[in-house]
Amino acid sequence: MNTLPAGELLALFLHFLTLSLLSIGGAMSTAPEMHRYFVVERGWIGDADFTTAIALAQAAPGPNVLFVPVLGFQAAGLPGAAAALVGILLPSTLLSLGVSRWGASRRDTPLVRAFTAGLAPVTVGLVFATGWLLALPFLGDPAHRNGALVLITLTALVTLRTKLAPIWMILVGALLGAAGIA
Repeated sequence: MNTLPAGELLALFLHFLTLSLLSIGGAMSTAPEMHRYFVVERGWIGDADFTTAIALAQAAPGPNVLFVPVLGFQAAGLPGAAAALVGILLPSTLLSLGVSRWGASRRDTPLVRAFTAGLAPVTVGLVFATGWLLALPFLGDPAHRNGALVLITLTALVTLRTKLAPIWMILVGALLGAAGIA
């Protein structure tokens, strides 16, 4: 665990403050930008630590935003976790409260319907980019490539054709990974 100077901690907070406003579809949709910031630009953590933080948070019960304080903790301990979590939650929470109150009274207007319909493809694209980023380390490794491709394909098919809860696919992937199959 690292400790960051106050200026870096403020930069971390401000970065997550900005990401909060871009996180249409949840914090997970901004994971590629978080990866760029934490791993590539700042070098605070490595690829494996980043992927592990997301995997642990997704396996844990609760909201998918749980990986954000884990990343902050890996970079700067408890102050980093607090800065990342408050930064990602504060603007989006305030904006959501304001917009939902405004939109509830105007839900049948063409503007609100168009806005809602327009967010759907943006959300799908951001979630797809996150999935791609998380799959790249496995697809790039010849020892895991075939298993990863099979697992990704099966997960996509099961998701599209059934109403099976995602936790079961995560469990199967974890078991296959622990067994060294995927």
